[in-house]
Amino acid sequence: MRASRSGNIWQNVDWITIGMFLALAVFGWINIYGASYTFDQTSIFDFSNRAGKQFVWILGSLALGTILLLIDYKTYDVLTYIAYGAMLLLLLATPFLAHDIKGSMSWISLGPVSLQPAEFAKCIVALAIAKYMGRYDYKVRSWRDLIVPFAIIGVPALIIMVLQKETGSALVFASFLLVFYRQGMSGYVLWVGVAAVALFIISIRFGAVALPLGTGSVGILTCMLLLTVIEIFFICKEHKMRWQALILIGSVILVYGLAMLVNIWVAVPFNWVAMGVVLALVVYSVVISIYWRKYQLLIVAAFSVFCIGYTHACDFVFQKVLQPHQRIRIEVLLGMKEDPSGAGYNVNQARIAIGSGRFFGKGYLNGTQTKLQFVPEQDTDFIFCTVGEEWGFVGSIGVLLVYLLFILRLIMIAERQRNTATCIYAYAVAGIFLFHLTINVGMVLGLLPVIGIPLPFFSYGGSSLWGFTLLLFILLRLDAARMEQLN
Repeated sequence: MRASRSGNIWQNVDWITIGMFLALAVFGWINIYGASYTFDQTSIFDFSNRAGKQFVWILGSLALGTILLLIDYKTYDVLTYIAYGAMLLLLLATPFLAHDIKGSMSWISLGPVSLQPAEFAKCIVALAIAKYMGRYDYKVRSWRDLIVPFAIIGVPALIIMVLQKETGSALVFASFLLVFYRQGMSGYVLWVGVAAVALFIISIRFGAVALPLGTGSVGILTCMLLLTVIEIFFICKEHKMRWQALILIGSVILVYGLAMLVNIWVAVPFNWVAMGVVLALVVYSVVISIYWRKYQLLIVAAFSVFCIGYTHACDFVFQKVLQPHQRIRIEVLLGMKEDPSGAGYNVNQARIAIGSGRFFGKGYLNGTQTKLQFVPEQDTDFIFCTVGEEWGFVGSIGVLLVYLLFILRLIMIAERQRNTATCIYAYAVAGIFLFHLTINVGMVLGLLPVIGIPLPFFSYGGSSLWGFTLLLFILLRLDAARMEQLN
């Protein structure tokens, strides 16, 4: 069946996804009214409050979505790199045009409204990644093939984090790892990321805890033991010799046993012993790698050496690189400090609000925590606590299920694409939405640090709503073009 280029665009659009978008946007708007509601307000359409303003943003997003659907799909491919260059210039100019808002230099004032360019940068970067990795001759064969994609992502992320001091928005760019993994990137890269986070947390949380025996810290010793396990695992995985594993494990146990024995008479620096064990395994990996001509172990050896330096540098990064408010949030999250009236205030009040909603909630507009303004940012980053208090466990699970179905729908759209670039873009969009949902809900529940990431279509704000609208409706336009590409 042949599809007309102009007449059938509305028949080819995925209306199920648009329905989910409308459901989330409208329910988010209702909850923004609930979060900012005061007893003297009379209408949800009152443009003097945030609910009324959000209604205008929603109407604007619908107009924007309609325009995006009517644009020829080839336009997005033609203008991608031009838009990427313009976006970099705008991001560089933003710190000089923006006002300082809670330490962030990422908002540009345009008369009565303010826009955050970083929200729109995610869409342009996703298009640039899709265009580059969607080429006919592009394959992920080695790490060299990822240099350009990492640069496409890394440059705007660094500008946003360093110049604009907007860590939350910069971290969203990590969601593109899902795209790389889907396109053939080794799962070990994701594993390296997990290992880096684990080493950072362990070294920060337990770095100052002294060992009960000898000298050294629990954090450093634990990190070295983790690296020891990693080294032995990959050595044995590469050669598949059980006796080798037994010899290596036995040797490590012997070294630590001798160190504990010596510690009876002389205090032993166990940190140095642990590092010595890791370095011995590194040397062993290099020797057998060269002897057997299996050079994968050289990468593991280099990673272990890097991690030794990284582990000892974590404290410097934590103390000197991170901002004071970022440090205190991490310390509160890891249980290193109690600050219920300071950095931990938002999370504590959000937990109280969600817990007070119980199973069915207190009822719409009946939330006491929200009405009395106990939860800061309750209609932006902490909007989910309003859902938990007024709609309860049932309402919260319902919202999360809609988000889950929405993200699964995006993945389904990605899998049905005939064009590789569109498939990549669809996975980028799904990754961004998944990252925002996970981080936002996680920080509201106190499971993750508070880094200021909005909940898609729910949090108040025109920049975030329009940024998500750009992401979604460009994807829907590219998806609708499948039938056009058959002609």
